[in-house]
Amino acid sequence: MNSNAAGVFAELAPFRIEPEFVARVWGSNDLNPWYPFTSSNGPVGEVWLTGDECKVASGPHAGKPLAELFRDAPLAMLGPGVSAAGSPLLMKMIFARAKLSVQVHPDDALAQKYGYPRGKTECWYALAAEEGAKVALGLRQGTTLEQVRAAIHDGTMESRLNIVSIAAGDMVFVDAGTVHAIWPGSVLLETQQNCDLTYRLYDYGRPRELQIEKSLEAIRLTTRAGKVPARSGADRTVLLEDDYFCIERIPVNVSRPSTSLPGRAEPLRGLSYLFAAAGSARLTSPGFEAVELAERGIVAVPAMSPIFAVQDLGGLDLIRISPRWPGGAS
Repeated sequence: MNSNAAGVFAELAPFRIEPEFVARVWGSNDLNPWYPFTSSNGPVGEVWLTGDECKVASGPHAGKPLAELFRDAPLAMLGPGVSAAGSPLLMKMIFARAKLSVQVHPDDALAQKYGYPRGKTECWYALAAEEGAKVALGLRQGTTLEQVRAAIHDGTMESRLNIVSIAAGDMVFVDAGTVHAIWPGSVLLETQQNCDLTYRLYDYGRPRELQIEKSLEAIRLTTRAGKVPARSGADRTVLLEDDYFCIERIPVNVSRPSTSLPGRAEPLRGLSYLFAAAGSARLTSPGFEAVELAERGIVAVPAMSPIFAVQDLGGLDLIRISPRWPGGAS
């Protein structure tokens, strides 16, 4: 980036991001009431909130793909001392109307072996869940890779899975290497490393490619996956804090300054995202035009953002998501 570009991006105001509606065979043709969206071109299963191709929706860079902004303004977006390539996190809403494939994601080392910058550790926050909603999370104790291979071929893969019930408000951690599947009955906010590498082991006979050998290479027989209890603090509830991301519920109570959003152990300047799980908000500052945060919308707060205030416009349930850097900022 040349010095002129560096000057343009020395400070970068928060901005809305336009969601991307992604077709999936297990999705739905109607996302109401979560989004005013219906599809006549097949089911939509995921709403990508911070995908590389999602467009900036407000401010001077409106219309630009998010990946382009990270490429052109890494210092403004990520802050000093961070040399990570591109956007570190991908957030999605998951709408499953049928079972997802049984799958596994590679860790950083395996992803890099195959030419990708990072692996995929993720988590799911249940915004809603029907009675009896479940996910598959890891292998049953004592299962071997040989038994997994046999179960794939004889159609008994589900019998090898650890099944977990979920309810609204549950946070589920899914580290790389965990065999998993999402089943119908819940609406999930997924936060993950920005990597879309998925290795399918089993897909209920649907005509999609399986990646059995890479799956077996990626699988960890024992992982840290599971439900994570929330940690209540004086000014926030920490839903999950791990090597790659931190997810918090932030009470606003009419208005809250941006300087109070980072946690005590967190640098005052670093990339974060504000997601309205319910209600709406407005970000105001003398330094930029007000930014509206609609229900189920998301705003990026660059590391080099001016100071602002978050105003609750009614019923706000604010989720703050920020990246972490294993081993420090790198």
